[in-house]
Amino acid sequence: MSEETIQLDLNESGVAVDLPMPTNNRDQVQGVPYRPVEFRDDDLPNALERAAQWLRTTQEWLGEAVDVIAIHLDYDDTQGAPYYNLKMLCNDEDLAGVPRVIREHDVTATGE
Repeated sequence: MSEETIQLDLNESGVAVDLPMPTNNRDQVQGVPYRPVEFRDDDLPNALERAAQWLRTTQEWLGEAVDVIAIHLDYDDTQGAPYYNLKMLCNDEDLAGVPRVIREHDVTATGE
């Protein structure tokens, strides 16, 4: 049995360089563990809509459902900060694009 190495194209924070990123400047993919993807807004429906759009785009990019481990909703009542803080805790491997790379590698290896 031969061992093959699959090279992942990751940025400095360890996620795939072509992973769809949240589009609002208040939102972000955070560090480990569990890769929180954060959506912040004063309007909860807006934060939820952006989270849903990012999840749809990322699932399309990944080619399968993103493994969302938990969803956490908190608030920040600090003056000048967005009030709602919605975090989706996502599987590190999904955000690194592992399922996508494995699928692409399998297609290349089989010549399909």
